[in-house]
Amino acid sequence: MDIDHIAKLARIGLKEEELKKLEGELSAILDFIEKLKEVDIENVKPMTGGTDLANIMREDEVIPRDDKQRQRILANAPKRKDDYIEVKAVFE
Repeated sequence: MDIDHIAKLARIGLKEEELKKLEGELSAILDFIEKLKEVDIENVKPMTGGTDLANIMREDEVIPRDDKQRQRILANAPKRKDDYIEVKAVFE
């Protein structure tokens, strides 16, 4: 396996000793995957999840705030536009 080629594809720079260590670790992972291929899964039902846990959601509730508190919050904002905190765009 050419671990140097994989490192270049992943755009990570590794020292020689890191390459040797990573090569051993990756080889062990691939060997384990080969062992998993030997497992008989003929009568095993696929899982649709991993747990029966579910989120407990609560209803949103509006908590009225007074104007004084809102003005204190806005005063701490680095940038604001009218009565809103202005933030850098996430999407263009």
